[in-house]
Amino acid sequence: MSAVAKRDLRVSLREQRASIAEALSLIWRAASVDVTVLLLLTFVAAAAPIATAWLTKLVIDRLTTPGGAVAELALGLAVTGLGAAVLPAMLRHLRAHIGRAANLAATERLFVAVGRQVGLRAFEDSAFHDRLRLAQGATGRIAELVDGIGNGLGGVLSLVGFVASLLILSPVMTTVVLLAALPALVAELYLARRRASTEWNIEKYYRREFFYIQLLTGVAAATEIRLFGIGAFLRARMIGERLSADAAIRRMDLRELRTQAGLTVLSAGVAGVGLWWAIAAARRGELSIGDVSMFLAAVGGVQSALGTLRSSITGWQARLLAFAHYIAVVTAEPDLPHTEQGHAPTLRQGIELRDVWFRYSDDHPWVLRGVNLTIPHGCAVALVGLNGAGKSTLVKLLCRMYDPTRGQILWDETDLRDIPPAMLRERISAVFQDHMNYDMTARDNIGLGDLSARHDQGRMEEAAARAGLHDTLAALPRGYDTPLTRIFVIGDDKDDPATGVVLSGGQWQRLALARAFVRNDRDLMILDEPSSGLDPEAEHEIHTRMREYREDRTSLLISHRLSAVRDADYIAVLDDGRITEHGSHDVLLAAGGSYARLFRLQAAGYQEAL
Repeated sequence: MSAVAKRDLRVSLREQRASIAEALSLIWRAASVDVTVLLLLTFVAAAAPIATAWLTKLVIDRLTTPGGAVAELALGLAVTGLGAAVLPAMLRHLRAHIGRAANLAATERLFVAVGRQVGLRAFEDSAFHDRLRLAQGATGRIAELVDGIGNGLGGVLSLVGFVASLLILSPVMTTVVLLAALPALVAELYLARRRASTEWNIEKYYRREFFYIQLLTGVAAATEIRLFGIGAFLRARMIGERLSADAAIRRMDLRELRTQAGLTVLSAGVAGVGLWWAIAAARRGELSIGDVSMFLAAVGGVQSALGTLRSSITGWQARLLAFAHYIAVVTAEPDLPHTEQGHAPTLRQGIELRDVWFRYSDDHPWVLRGVNLTIPHGCAVALVGLNGAGKSTLVKLLCRMYDPTRGQILWDETDLRDIPPAMLRERISAVFQDHMNYDMTARDNIGLGDLSARHDQGRMEEAAARAGLHDTLAALPRGYDTPLTRIFVIGDDKDDPATGVVLSGGQWQRLALARAFVRNDRDLMILDEPSSGLDPEAEHEIHTRMREYREDRTSLLISHRLSAVRDADYIAVLDDGRITEHGSHDVLLAAGGSYARLFRLQAAGYQEAL
C-alpha cells in the first residue's frame, strides 16, 4: 500500500465516530417520520419470536397437563405468527424508502461539496479521484446502512429478550453462549477492516477499468479504435485491470471463508452442548418438556440474534469505513483559500501580472518564471508561444483555478486572492482550446454561458449570429431546441430520437464561441485558440467578427496562428515560462526576434503552398 493510501486509511479509522454521527444525522434529516415508524415496527418484530417461544412452551406444558386449556394460547400463537410473517416485508419496504431518501440527500450534499473546490488542484489529483469514487459508492450504500440500523436494533432487542429467557432456565449456559460469541465478534471486526482496506487498494483498478470502458463504448475514440485496430488491445487492458481487482477480492474471500467456517463449527458445538444439557436436565426432572422447548428456542434465538448483531456491527464498520471517505470529501477544505467578502469591481485600469511564478507542486518544474504582463482596459493583448510555454497555465491563473506560487495578479490593483472567486469569474468570459461539447440541446449549449439567457431567444440568436452559427441552428429539426446528441434521448424527443443532430468539429467550435459571446457584458474575454477547429475561410470570418467584438473591450487572445494576432494592440511572447518579447506586430517584426522568425516561418509555408 502506498504512503498516501496508508495515511488515508488511518484517517478513516479515526473518523469512525464522526461517520456514525454523520450517517445517523443524515438518515434522520432525510426521513425522520419514517425512521420513527421503523423503530416502532422493529421493536414489535423483535418481540414476536420471543413471544412465540414462550407461548409454545406454555402450550406444550398445558398439553402435558390433564385438562389444560390452550385455546387462548393458540390464538396468541396465531397472532404472533402472523406478525412474524407480515412485519419483515413491511420493514424491508420502509428501509428501502428511507434508504432512497437518505441516498438522495447524501448525493446532493456530496456534489455541493465537490462544487466548493474553487480551483482545479483536487480534480487533477488521482488520490482525490480515488476518494471521490469511494465517497460516491458510500452514498449508494446508504440503504445498506439503514438496513444495518434495523437489523442491528432488531438483533439487540431479540438478544435481550432471549438472554433474559435463557437466564431464567440456566445462567451457566447463558454465560457459555455469550462467551462463545466474543471470538466471532472480534473475527468479524477484523474481517471488516481488511475488507475496507481491500476496497481502498483496488479502487485504482476499477477507475482504470472504467477509463477503458469509456474508450471502448464512447464516441470520442470510436473512429481511431476501429481505424488503428486497437480494440482488442484496449479490451485486454480493461480485463487486466478487472483481473487485478478480482485477485485481491479472491484473497479476501478465502480469508473470510476460513474464518467463518471456524465460527460455524464453534456455534454448532455450543448448540450441541446446550442440547445435551437440556436433555439431561429433563431426565433429572429439572426441566419440563416445555422448558426444553423454550431452552432450545432461546439458544437458537440468542445465537441468531448474536449472528445478526455481529453481522450488523461488522457490516456497519465496513460501510462506515467507506462512509469516512464521504465525510472526508464533504468536509474537505477548498483547494484554494478564498474570501466570501468583497467584490470584483468593474475593470477600469486593467489586469497586471507582477513577477508571477508558478508550478503545480514542489516536485514539478516551474511553468511560469517571473512573468510580468499588463492587459490594459479596453485593449486586445495577444499571447503567443510554442507548446508548453505556459500559455494555458497563465489562463488558469487569470481565472483563478490556481494561485501563483509567487507574485501577484492584480485586477485594478486588487489582488485576485482578495476577490470572491465566483464574483471574479462572473466578470470573465472565455473560449478554451479544449472546450466542452455538451450532450444537450443547442439552446442549453449556448445558454450554459449565461443561464439567464437560456429563455431569451434574442440573446441566443445574437450570440449564435456572432459565431456564424445562427442559420445552421435555425435549420435544425427543432431549431435551438434540437438535441445535439444521438447518445441520449432528451425531453419530447423520447419517441423520436432521430431528431438528435451531431455537429461537425468546426460547428462545435462556433458553438463554444457563441457560449462565450452570450456573456456579452463581461470585463475580460479570454480567447484560447478560438479558431483551431475551423477551415481558413471560417477562421477569417470568425476573426473578423471577433475583431469587431473586441473593439474597446479588454481581451486576451492566445493562438499558434500568428496571422490571427497581428492586429492585437499588444503582443507578448511567452517562452519557457518567461515573457521574452512584447510590443505591436510591426515592432516585433522589426526587432527580428523569435516572433519575427515564427511569423515569417508560417508565412513562408502559406507562400510555398501558393
